[in-house]
Amino acid sequence: MEQTAFRMEARGVSKIFGNHTALDAVEFGLLPGEVHALLGENGAGKSTLIKILTGAYQPDGGKILVDGEEVVLNSPLHAQSFGIGAVYQEVNLLPNRSVAENLFLGHQPTRFGLVDRRRMDREARVLLQRYGLGIDPSSELGTHSVAVQQIVAIARAVQLSGKVLILDEPTASLDRDEVQRLFEVVAGLKRDGLAIVFITHFLDQVFALADRVTILRNGKLIDTRRLDELTRTELVRKMLGKDIAFSGSTSLKTERPVTDVLIDYEGYGKKRSVHPFSLTIHKGEVIGVAGLLGSGRTEMARIMFGIDPADQGTATLNGRPVAIKTAVDAIKHGFGFCPEDRKADGIFGELSVRENIVIALQGKLGWFRALNRDEQLDLAGQFGEAMDIRAASLDMPVKLLSGGNQQKVILARWLATDPAFLILDEPTRGIDVGAHAEIVRTINRLRDDGMALVVISSELDEVVAYSSRIVVMRDREMVAELRGEDISPGVIVQAIATHGEKAA
Repeated sequence: MEQTAFRMEARGVSKIFGNHTALDAVEFGLLPGEVHALLGENGAGKSTLIKILTGAYQPDGGKILVDGEEVVLNSPLHAQSFGIGAVYQEVNLLPNRSVAENLFLGHQPTRFGLVDRRRMDREARVLLQRYGLGIDPSSELGTHSVAVQQIVAIARAVQLSGKVLILDEPTASLDRDEVQRLFEVVAGLKRDGLAIVFITHFLDQVFALADRVTILRNGKLIDTRRLDELTRTELVRKMLGKDIAFSGSTSLKTERPVTDVLIDYEGYGKKRSVHPFSLTIHKGEVIGVAGLLGSGRTEMARIMFGIDPADQGTATLNGRPVAIKTAVDAIKHGFGFCPEDRKADGIFGELSVRENIVIALQGKLGWFRALNRDEQLDLAGQFGEAMDIRAASLDMPVKLLSGGNQQKVILARWLATDPAFLILDEPTRGIDVGAHAEIVRTINRLRDDGMALVVISSELDEVVAYSSRIVVMRDREMVAELRGEDISPGVIVQAIATHGEKAA
């Protein structure tokens, strides 16, 4: 195929931030009348590539072509002039303005120097009908569902651009019926010859909608293929970077003796977040959670801890019904939670190491039982030593520590509360080898001491090593529970890729 057949193309595009190479000579070509899925795990480079294609970033190497001609895109507005538009998961329109105003924002029809509202509403109605929406164009956008708002955003982007449409996680907040409605809109745009980039973590949606797929990993291009040339298992392996021989890939791992049940979740879930799941967790076991980014792993953890309270199902703790409606409830019942994004959700950067370690215990005790400075220093010193936290002083700001030491501080914070149940979301991501080994040793020690843990990890070899059981998430649903000899990287990948019936 000739290069000029591409509606839009990235040739050898690179982007460097400081010492980090976000994109390394990536090739990407987009054909008119196709839906092209762009896939990859965290840090793969998807967002950086999209920002370059939309003019938000400029590449440090390589070039961008539109209809075979090299272009320099200085901004998203400049990219629109070349026919390139984008719609993101969070609709960036004005919910307190009318649908018509959002559709024509910045290019409203005028009459005698004033906005011609009648004409705007009339043209908006015709445009909406083209997308199957029979809503009142004068109605406030925020009164409509997320799906309708997404379609309005798409209609606006196509109206302003008209050649390339980039859809970044457009279905993340939609239910099944709304997804189908959006797919019908996308299929219509594809028939009209629009070139569409589709970013999602839902593999079923990729195979249902896309014609081709490009896979990135660690800033590098792994492959570009037609979907009908790839199996689901091959796709997952390329995304995870696991060269796994599936035949005979089971391990000799033996199950640990079953002890007392600590927590039992039955039909637990939250609409638009995680499908109802049932899971029994025993004292002294590690439940590993595996799945691709966006599979519902983190959402499951947040529901368990009450950050996003469940709206269906029941939970029992030590045999008694328990309501976990907030994180405060969870802490009172002996739960702890180390979030995936330690900088945004874990540490209090301006506070000291000492304050970061004691803050959860202080919250559990209540402010009428405030720990004095000596008690805080003693507690922080005790857990700092136990976790081998490398800090010049316990009173230094925690933001000055390395990523691995910050992660140890967060873990020490929850251990100081003497929890019965600890949830760890990607506890070893982005830390050095020494800190990584220390955290894995801590997980094993806590398990042996009788604590119940749920550990989410993208590192399949790691999660296999310390888990008593492994649950596999896909498309925000628990699709498999692995135990015994089934706990192996190969079986996990197969479970992630399995389509249709749930894995055994």
